[in-house]
Formats: sequence, structure tokens, C-alpha cells
Amino acid sequence: MDGETPRPRRRRTRPEPEMPSGYRSSRRGSKVQKRARKAVVTHRVRERVASAWDAVRRYAWVAGRFLLIGAAVAAGAVLVVMLVAGGVNGAARWWAERRAAQAETPAGRAEKARDNLLVIASDEGAATAFLALKVDQKARRVWGLAIPDAVFVEVPGQGFERVGDSFEDGPDTSMSAISNFLSVPFEQFIVVDDAVYKKALADQSVAGLIVNANDTNLDGGAAQRLAEVMDSAGAERIGLIVLPIKPISIGEERFFEPNWEEIDPLLETWWGIRPGAKEQAIKVVVYNGSGSPGIAGTAAKELIRDGMRVVDTRNADKFTYKETLVLVQNGKMEDGEAVARSLGIGKVVRQDADQQVADVIVIIGKDFAAASTDG
Repeated sequence: MDGETPRPRRRRTRPEPEMPSGYRSSRRGSKVQKRARKAVVTHRVRERVASAWDAVRRYAWVAGRFLLIGAAVAAGAVLVVMLVAGGVNGAARWWAERRAAQAETPAGRAEKARDNLLVIASDEGAATAFLALKVDQKARRVWGLAIPDAVFVEVPGQGFERVGDSFEDGPDTSMSAISNFLSVPFEQFIVVDDAVYKKALADQSVAGLIVNANDTNLDGGAAQRLAEVMDSAGAERIGLIVLPIKPISIGEERFFEPNWEEIDPLLETWWGIRPGAKEQAIKVVVYNGSGSPGIAGTAAKELIRDGMRVVDTRNADKFTYKETLVLVQNGKMEDGEAVARSLGIGKVVRQDADQQVADVIVIIGKDFAAASTDG
């Protein structure tokens, strides 16, 4: 092969000098005999040295071959390890991306919401508080955040209001408001008397909540599945914590601001919601441009159910928009297309703007109102 060191050839042995013959060879003092004997000895020494050097060269060549082969094998092993490691890392990334993509499908979001239950406390038809529960059926544990009614959140169709006011439009709006607030999907609810809610917090027990519900959207199977864990979990397997908040007084009114430094670790531990998830979600402002009452709230609920974050809902500058517009201002065009898919309608347009509140602005037109009425 080109560039390969040739194997050393075995050295040919030179013939040994012959001793002189004749009458002088028998004489010990013959100078010729002495020179001949010296030549023989010298020849033998040289032959031994040459043979030894020949052996050394052949050994070095063989050893070198083995070293080259060993180095090649080692390099190959390192390459294999690198390829395997790269393959494992690539497979892990692919699997993580695949699971994340699956989690954002309707089926994936429904699966995430399966263990979540929103308990709505009410008194004379008004919401007094909320209890966002995670019912871990595998670990047989129940965790919950108690949310006062005076906490301000974005309420679909109402704007930035007290979360208690969301119940005026029904439990569905309350679930959307809490889901949007915590970045946790809620699709199941029960309504209980305020006294039942307060006793559950004081006793740190969720036993009997479902059976004492005044209203719910749980079917028989889901109610039984959740009640089995909630009624049997001991005190050591239940943790109900009042939402960490900071009181704010404006005149005679008292409001509460969420303390996210303390809330985020709870969301991550109980629901796997990493800090910053709110910022990663597509942020949307929804305008009612059709004039149909409550249509912006209806659209906002659809977006929230699909994992987007609605930061505001309000009326548009006019109610004569025939076509729903999805204006991508800070996000990517893919964000606008995702919004349009969620709504099932909408023309996606790139529009530069100075605002930093939302990624996408949606102006609901009369086509969305007609589609909602037909549905």
C-alpha cells in the first residue's frame, strides 16, 4: 500500500572465511593462520551482531504494526462511542421534541388536564374563591392552590378583572381565566358552598368535595376516578396552600398581586410548569370587531384551551370587520398560523408595530361570529 513501511527482509548470512590449508596451516606460529583465525572470530562476532540487529528490526516492525492496528482499533472505538453518544443524544432530543409536540395537540392537552380539577366556592350565586387541584392518581396525592376572588387576572371577554367576576359568565369562563393565569389546563370543575370550601382548607382534606358539589361537568366515570383518590388520601398526602400574594390597597379597595417568586416553584413541582412558560407561550390580544356581545371572550377561550396566553380582550375601533384578521406583530408567521388554526378562521398578515405586549393581535370579524353561531 502507498505510504506503508515495507516489512524488513531477513538478512542473508555471509559465508565464514576458510582456514588456510597446506603445510603452513599446521604451524602454530604461522602469521597466516593467526590472521585467518582472527578473521573467523571477527566474522562470527559481526554475524551475531547483525543477526541480533535483524531480529530487533523485525520485532520493531511487527510491534509497529500491532501499535498501528491498536491505534486504529482505539480510534474506531472512540468514533463508535462518539457516534453512539451522538445518536443517543439525537434520539433523546427527537423524543423530547416529539413528546412536547404531542403535548400540544388537543389529545395531549386533554391528557394533561385529566388530573386537574377546579373547585369553585360560591355563596348566593357569586364566586368567593377557587381551589386549583392536581389529583395525582399514580402517587395517590392531592395538591392545591387556593386562589382568593380578589386576585386580578385576565378574564376572557371582560379584560383585567377580579378572578371572582369570571364566574358571572359561568364556570367555563372561570376555568379559562384560571388556566390562562397559571398556564395549567383546567377542563373539569365542581361548584361547592363556601362553607364546604373553607372547611376543606382548614382541615387540609378534600374528602367529600365531589359528593357535596352543587354543580359539575364531570361525568360518572371521571367523578368516581377523582373521588377515589380524594376521599382516601390521608393528611400526609394532601397539600393545600393559599396562593402566595401581595396585598395592594387602592383607596378603599383591597386587591392582591400574585407573588410569582413563590408561585413558580409550586407550579413546577406539582404540574411541571417551568418558570418562564408564560413568556414562551404565544401571547395574544383579542379585539371584538364584529359587534357580537361576548365574541372576543369566546375566541379567547378557544385560544387558551389550545395553550396560548390571552393578555387582553376588548372592543375594536369599529364593529364592521367582515373578515377575521390575525396580525403578527412581534411573533413569527408560524405563531399567527397557529392562532388561525385554533380559531378555525382568520387571514394571517404581517404587521409591524411598536407594542411589546402581544405577539399576535386578533380582530374578530363577522365571519367568526357566523361560524360560532352555526356551530
